[in-house]
Amino acid sequence: MPTTHEVTNQPPPLTSYDVAAYPALLESLRAHGAGWAEDDLHALGLLAGGPQAQEWARCVEEQPPVLRTHDRYGHRTDEVEFHPHWHDLMRTAVEHGLHAAPWRERTPGAHVARAAKLFVWGQTDAGHLCPVSMTYAAVPALRTSPGLAASYEPLLTSADYDFGLRPPTTKSGLIAGMSMTEKQGGSDVRANTTRAVPTGDGDGLYALTGHKWFTSAPMSDVFLTLAQAPGGLSCFLVPRVLPDGTRNAIRLMRLKDKLGNRSNASAEIEYEGAVGRLVGEEGAGVKTIIKMVNMTRLDCALATAGGMRLGVVQALHHAGHRRAFGSRLADQPLMTNVLADLAVEAEAATVASMRLAGAVDRGETGGADEQEALFRRIGLAVTKYWVCKRGPAHAAEALECLGGNGYVEESGMPRLYREAPLPSIWEGSGNVAALDALRAMARRPETVEAYFAEVDAAAGADARLDAAIGRLHKELADLTAVEYRARRVVESMALVLQGALLHRHGDAAVADAFCAGRLGADGDGGGLAFGTLPPGVDTAAILARARPTGGSYGTS
Repeated sequence: MPTTHEVTNQPPPLTSYDVAAYPALLESLRAHGAGWAEDDLHALGLLAGGPQAQEWARCVEEQPPVLRTHDRYGHRTDEVEFHPHWHDLMRTAVEHGLHAAPWRERTPGAHVARAAKLFVWGQTDAGHLCPVSMTYAAVPALRTSPGLAASYEPLLTSADYDFGLRPPTTKSGLIAGMSMTEKQGGSDVRANTTRAVPTGDGDGLYALTGHKWFTSAPMSDVFLTLAQAPGGLSCFLVPRVLPDGTRNAIRLMRLKDKLGNRSNASAEIEYEGAVGRLVGEEGAGVKTIIKMVNMTRLDCALATAGGMRLGVVQALHHAGHRRAFGSRLADQPLMTNVLADLAVEAEAATVASMRLAGAVDRGETGGADEQEALFRRIGLAVTKYWVCKRGPAHAAEALECLGGNGYVEESGMPRLYREAPLPSIWEGSGNVAALDALRAMARRPETVEAYFAEVDAAAGADARLDAAIGRLHKELADLTAVEYRARRVVESMALVLQGALLHRHGDAAVADAFCAGRLGADGDGGGLAFGTLPPGVDTAAILARARPTGGSYGTS
């Protein structure tokens, strides 16, 4: 039989490479006190870049969870059935401590190490990061009630992934969720109508009745949820299973049919007198649960940075093998500009996110550094806004580097593209994040001082950065009537912060390209699209840092 065609000029699969072998990530790991975790990070990076984990991720995306509300006899079951590889991904994440290790180990740099692992492992499947992140974030909120923390924290920080509906205190490890949003309120949680009535049994027990419009990972063991108690909006710990083994009255009404994040179940639920235990004080629900929200906002930035890195790797791999018009794509000047610009954006997001993880270490744990806590308060708000806002455009450009191949599901790029908008929506969409930054500066002016202490440390490194810092000093001197332009102000703050951190902790070529493309004034900088870096930047050095190492990657 004659051969109908021969496959040529297609890149080989990118597999068996070390996802952690990324200079920007490793340099940040060392700069912020977690160099001791490098061996573990590389071990996880080899798992993430291997064929097994890639197959796990493909399967859980293609076969999303299914809701089983009733059994064959008509009894309510309210269970979600996951693909078996979901549990493989979750088990790996928990065993490597992505869910809570810093709270258990209390080692200097532990939050930085955990952030780097989340960055690496999240490049397999982003969906399962949701329950991982919520479990990590639940601990500081639970500590508002020391008695509850004493009972649940050892289980939430356990390295055992123990899936299944059983009384929480009988399990070897727990996963936590968050249940706040309601139909009528969205981010305005004070508009919530779910009611919490004391049961009269003592011990802080309440009966919750109402609905929640988004409850991600509904098969978690416990949830932190908001409800209106007699004393106002309050936070409650609600288990899926009660101590006597009966199901709590949490009804799973349907699963959301989402654009992306398809491996992760997100449900509409109803409480029908569900039993919850008060966390913190009545009326202090927002104050309590914001401790959880701030942690998950950090993970939104980290996950976006990891997604950017994945897009760069895939684009570089394709362009390094694909030939067009007589040469490799990677050698063509305009494609070089695009690839370098994508790499610069990913590195800036990585350096900023890891710096904030360092602020968690120094500002949240033993011997808390107030200056670091203040910087984290403002730095996280501006970084969450800008990094997550850049994610979708970055994913789209990386996909386009693969041409039509990138638009095909088998490439994995559509999955990255669908996922990219979510971190910008989660834990406060763009407007909420921008206004939160303004609120922080207005209520605590010392956060502005902490921000400028951070960026002024890079003074003199780059004239364009110095000029941008000067403009910000003038702009932030008067915060009255700034809400209308909040996005522009916060964007400028994020860009200046990234530029300063790149000059202080990053690579010189990347820092120069970032300032040239993002901070150049009067039209002498880059354009608005990726691939518009001005002449003179060292694209060769930038791309040499960005290329994946090991595995099947090559330059042939």
